[in-house]
Amino acid sequence: MEFLPTLWFILIAVLWGGYLFLEGFDLGVGMLMKTFAKNEKQRRVLLNTVGPVWDGNEVWLVTAGAATFAAFPYWYASLFSTLYVPLTLVLVALIFRAVAFEYRGKAHTRTARNGWDWAIFLGSFVAAFGVGAMLALSTTGLPLNANGDRVGGPFAWFNMYAVLGGLGVVAFCLIHALAFLGLKTDGDIRDRAARLVARWLPLALAPLAIWAVAVVLLNQSVVALAPLGLAVCALLFAWLQARKNNEGLVFIGLGVFLLAGVAAIFTAAYPNVLPSTIDAAFNLTVSNASSTPYTLRLMSIVAAFGLPMVLAYQAWTYWVFRKRVAEAHIPEAHHVTSIV
Repeated sequence: MEFLPTLWFILIAVLWGGYLFLEGFDLGVGMLMKTFAKNEKQRRVLLNTVGPVWDGNEVWLVTAGAATFAAFPYWYASLFSTLYVPLTLVLVALIFRAVAFEYRGKAHTRTARNGWDWAIFLGSFVAAFGVGAMLALSTTGLPLNANGDRVGGPFAWFNMYAVLGGLGVVAFCLIHALAFLGLKTDGDIRDRAARLVARWLPLALAPLAIWAVAVVLLNQSVVALAPLGLAVCALLFAWLQARKNNEGLVFIGLGVFLLAGVAAIFTAAYPNVLPSTIDAAFNLTVSNASSTPYTLRLMSIVAAFGLPMVLAYQAWTYWVFRKRVAEAHIPEAHHVTSIV
């Protein structure tokens, strides 16, 4: 296989791994707004933990989509046209979620705040499920013909792998968010989050692990067994540390599990970027779906400067907002009257 298409396949896998790791916990925090927080102050604590970083985390999603479009236009065209229904729902969910983050604090009634809470919850859930379904189908296959066009109706993509991927990402986001709250909060929220992580971690990670194993078995990839084994070890490590209440090590273990799992899935799928469930001869690969060498060379030069800058400013953001948030830090809600 050619070097540059393979390099960009790896970079896109890295971008998706980075997105799931960083956006995973803030999507999970969004879902916990209606399932974990007990009162208004706790919901405000949850919002404050992700408030400075959630929009920066979404840069990874935009970059992953843009990189796919530029490096593998046939992959992008087939994927987005076949999955236009779920991806449209994901886009709408992210819009509602973003608007709710900005406007919730401006609501003056309990009913209005509750409405924005539901927008955050549903936006986070739909986005996580949709992204998980899309990635699962990208690695297990879609009904594509020789032209890369979908065969069947608008829901021909819906199968058990879509459900498995969707549930896998949703469950990971929830457990990742609880581990994140263990690092970013104090008091009752921190204590309850630690207990839930220790209790539910293996079950929450099971769908993602099953997805990774299924892709490795479908492609009979021996090379992918190494990152898959690392993912299993990271899962066991994270669970052991959760039972010991070592919050930082739990978060690291979850991160290693995710990144190793993503590595196993993309390694097993290679060289296919989008398999066809109709005929393996119709598979889109890193060779037949990629852009021209000139385009990939130019993209590589830009990425060599742009990616380190993104990593640097995000690392700086997390460092600045590294301190814990507790209910005692949240002032009582009050109205502000303009003097103009």
